[in-house]
Amino acid sequence: MGIVILAFLCLLILGMPVAFAIGIAGSVFFLPFVTEGVHISVVVQKVVASTQNFTLLAIPLFIFAGNLMNNTGITSRLVKLANVITGHMFGNLGQVSCVLSTLMGGVSGSANADAAMECRVLGPEMTKRGYPRPYSAAVNGVTSLITATIPPSMGLIIYGSVGEVSIGRLFAGGFVPGFLMMAALMFTIRRTAKRRGLAPERAKPASPKEVGLAAVNGFWALLFPVILIVGIRFGVFTASESGAFACMYAIFVGVFIYRELTLPVFFRTLKDTASDIGLIMILVAFSGIFGYGIVYDQVPQAMAGFLMGLTDNQIIMQLIIILLLVACGMFIETTVIALLLTPILLPVIKTIGVDPVQFGLVMMTVTTMGIMTPPVGIALYTTSAIMGCKPEETAKQTIPFIAAVLVVVALCVCFKDVVLFIPNLIFKT
Repeated sequence: MGIVILAFLCLLILGMPVAFAIGIAGSVFFLPFVTEGVHISVVVQKVVASTQNFTLLAIPLFIFAGNLMNNTGITSRLVKLANVITGHMFGNLGQVSCVLSTLMGGVSGSANADAAMECRVLGPEMTKRGYPRPYSAAVNGVTSLITATIPPSMGLIIYGSVGEVSIGRLFAGGFVPGFLMMAALMFTIRRTAKRRGLAPERAKPASPKEVGLAAVNGFWALLFPVILIVGIRFGVFTASESGAFACMYAIFVGVFIYRELTLPVFFRTLKDTASDIGLIMILVAFSGIFGYGIVYDQVPQAMAGFLMGLTDNQIIMQLIIILLLVACGMFIETTVIALLLTPILLPVIKTIGVDPVQFGLVMMTVTTMGIMTPPVGIALYTTSAIMGCKPEETAKQTIPFIAAVLVVVALCVCFKDVVLFIPNLIFKT
């Protein structure tokens, strides 16, 4: 696998798109002078086989559902609810971004999409009220990490599919870390905003009546993640079937409740969804080639042996893996890390007795953090471009927020019940 990894890194350095870098580098493994006894036709077989996982059907379905909800008025109503809740706080537009990401976890499932959406929705008003552009880009980017933790998270679906971990338990396990991350980031926004003199929009908190009215307007969006968890828990539908339900739910709300889903909007949503799905599924397909080489050369066993030789302490082992994931996240896209490293790292953490659900939340939080770290942070460049500032300026502003996220990760590592309390309560195991 050494030649394959070297080829992969060289292609990335040369600017090759990540999906094609994975596919081409993975194909190198099947060349006769690299590996004997493996027929080149396996390349095609693995590309096809990687997409034939029933659980992965949830990904395109949830992407479609998220785009539908963004185009049917649900997102705008969640913005109003978040603004009512946080209007009395320092840096209230940043607080809106934080609360909105928490509410949007059950809608978009994608941190990248959430970061871009919040910059477009909140960015102009932030600039008008005197928020520094790099600060606004950092806030909208880092708060989007909550979206990757609150269900239904695309990262958790991929992790659960590849590692054969219960997606229902992963979804349930994301609630407490997600709300802890919201609290930690809101505290950080308050401290940094107060230092910058970003005063609250209103002097007093909103009245219970105002909050109630805003919650009623956002009721259908707030109900969505609850239905998902209850439906999976009681066997009404599987994780994949919940994606189909999500699409029908979004169409129902858009057509009959808010009446904003017209035919032109629907076709535009289909177009956007096809583009998003193509990007993710080509990564999934080509990663099958790479994954075959990893298993064939027994890389998971070798990695497990190496890491176990360093320590058998759960906390220290997870710290080592987190440092590895942070380094990988700086250079490799989140989906790719989940596809390639899950089968390598999962046997290691099982050996030392760490619950796969606990590790899954930690892994996906840390790897998703890579979207806001240079040099390959997708959301870092996206938010900076939308806000009209330099990525290096935005990266500096993310430091206190990244620190807050890492505090929550540390809690999840040291206290497993932070993640496992709700899954054990719901699923009785």
